[in-house]
Amino acid sequence: MRTATATSPNGVASAIILIVDDTPQNLTLLGELLQPLYRVRVANSGERALRVAGNQPRPDLVLLDVMMPGMDGHEVLQRMRADPVMRDIPVIFITAMEGSENEEYGLSLGAVDYITKPINPAIVLARVKTQLELKGARDRLAHENEWLEAEVARRMRENLLIQDLSIRALANLAEARDNETGQHILRTQAYVEVLARHLVDHPRFAPALAGQRLELIVKAAPLHDIGKVGIPDAILLKPGRLSAEELTIMKTHAEIGATAIQRAMQYSLAGANEAETQQVPEAFAFLQVASEIAGSHHEKWDGSGYPAGLSGDAIPVSGRLMALADVFDALLNRRVYKPAMSLEETTRIILDGRGSHFDPAVVDAFIACRDRFAEIAARHPDPDAAVEAQMSSSADASCAS
Repeated sequence: MRTATATSPNGVASAIILIVDDTPQNLTLLGELLQPLYRVRVANSGERALRVAGNQPRPDLVLLDVMMPGMDGHEVLQRMRADPVMRDIPVIFITAMEGSENEEYGLSLGAVDYITKPINPAIVLARVKTQLELKGARDRLAHENEWLEAEVARRMRENLLIQDLSIRALANLAEARDNETGQHILRTQAYVEVLARHLVDHPRFAPALAGQRLELIVKAAPLHDIGKVGIPDAILLKPGRLSAEELTIMKTHAEIGATAIQRAMQYSLAGANEAETQQVPEAFAFLQVASEIAGSHHEKWDGSGYPAGLSGDAIPVSGRLMALADVFDALLNRRVYKPAMSLEETTRIILDGRGSHFDPAVVDAFIACRDRFAEIAARHPDPDAAVEAQMSSSADASCAS
C-alpha cells in the first residue's frame, strides 16, 4: 500500500514520521533530531497512535516505544498489522528494555528494526533512512506490479476480443455461403450455454464441463458448421431439398470442418519450438473443442448419425449439446426447404428424438430450460422473420384502426 507523503518548503518530497512515546522528553528529543529532515507527527499513547496512523496523510514510518501505560507498543503493532489500512507501515521499536528475547519478540510481531535507549542520534538517523529507502523501493515495486497487472489484464481483454471477433468472422464466413443467417450463430451458441450450465453438475457431464471446458465449448459453438466452406455452391445454395447424392456430399461438411481445425493445429506444432510445444495442450484446448463440435454435432445417440457413426457417451459432450441446439434452431426457423415450426411442434420433435437422436439427459435439460430457449429465439430473430412480424403487427394495427 502506498502512503501519502508531505512536501517540504524547498519542494522535495519528505517522509512522514510518527513518533509514539508517553514521555514528553523523548518526544522532544526524537522530534528535534528528525524535524530538519522529515515531517514529524507525535502521539503520547497507543490509542492516539492508532488514530493518527489510520488517518490521512498516513505515516511512512513509525518509531514506537514499547513500555507505555495502557496499550503498550506490542499491542499497538499487533493492531496495526491486523488492520488493512496500517498493516504495511514499517515500525521501529525504541525501548529501554534489554535482552535478545525482547528484541526477538518485537521482530516476530512484525517490527522492522529495534533501537535501544538511550538513543544514539547517528544510529537513529541511519536506521530511519534505511527503512524509508526500503519502503520507497517496496512502494515503487508495488506500483509497478499494479501497472503490470493492469497492462496484462488489458492485453488479455484485447486478445480475447480479437479471438472472439476472429471466431465470429470465421463462423459468419461459413454462414455467408449458406442460406442461414448470423442470428443462427448467436442463437445456437446461447442454447448450448443454457444446456451446459444446466448440466454442469450432472454426474455424466460434470467432468466434460469442469474448469474452463464449459466456456471453451460455448466459445467454440459458432464454428460448428465451419466445414460448409468446403461444400459446392450448387449444393449449399440449392433452393429446395437435396437429392440423396447431394445429401451425401453435404454431410461431409462435419468431417471437413474437424479436419481443417486439426490440420491447423498440426501445422502450428510443426513450426513450434520445444518451449512452445510444452504449452500446446493449454493453447490448443479451444481448437480441440472446436474440432470436436464441428466433427460430432451430427452424430446421433443411437449411432445412426455421421460422420463416424458414434453412439451414446462415445459422442463428445460438446457435440451432444450442439446437436440439440442446432436441430432446435433449424426446426423453429424457416429454411428454404421448410417453413418455420411452432415451439410446440419443435418441442414434440425433440422429445420424439430422446434416446435415438439425442442424449436423453440433454433432452431433459432442454425441457427444463425451454422457456429460456424461447426467449433467446425471440431476442435474435432472423431478419426476414423480424420484418414479417413487423408487417403483421402493422397490418393488425391498421385493421384495428
